This record gives sequence, structure tokens and C-alpha cells, in this order.
Amino acid sequence: QVHLVESGGGLVQPGGSLRLSCAASGSISSINPMGWYRQAPGQERELVARITISGGTVYADSVRGRFTISGDYAKNAVWLQMNSLKPEDTAVYYCNTQQWGNSFWGRGTQVTVSS
Repeated sequence: QVHLVESGGGLVQPGGSLRLSCAASGSISSINPMGWYRQAPGQERELVARITISGGTVYADSVRGRFTISGDYAKNAVWLQMNSLKPEDTAVYYCNTQQWGNSFWGRGTQVTVSS
């Protein structure tokens, strides 16, 4: 079993920045990729960004150029630097990883962008 714990969410004004962190523990061999999803009220969960063990990244069109994902598979950790935040970025952000065809999720961290 893989356990994921997120941190770093909070309330920020439009145009501000936040950095999310996710740490994996448990049976963590062969986890790949690691990434972030988000879910706003009344909407489906969507991919924000993910990073593979080889460093390949994928971003949602809505965040490309504003968000940066980084990861350290030796430390089993992934981060999401979020800049130029917009009200529409408000959501619960979930850390995710895959292992042998299974998907694991953290409990999520709330990000609220509001003045």
C-alpha cells in the first residue's frame, strides 16, 4: 500500500503563489508517475500535472506556464509550484501515483484563490 500526504494548501490572493508538497510512504517501490489532480465543487477531478521517473512532464493547458511540477523519486516526493494563481484554480488538490496498475491518492489539500 502506498500512502500519500499533501501539504501546502491555503488561501491566497489572485496573482499570488503557493507550493504544494506530497510525500509517499509505505510500499513505494516502482511508483511512477507522480502527479497532481484537482477537483472543484461540482466538477470532475482533472489532471493538473504529472512527472515520470525519467523527468517527463505533462501539464493541463489551463496551468501550463504558471505551474511547475518537480519530483525526487529517490525521496519519493513531488512538488507543485503554483504562480499567478487565478480564482478558477480554487479546488482541492490531490497527489496521485501509480504502481503496477493501481492508483493511489492522498486526502487532498484545499487551495482557495480569492481577494
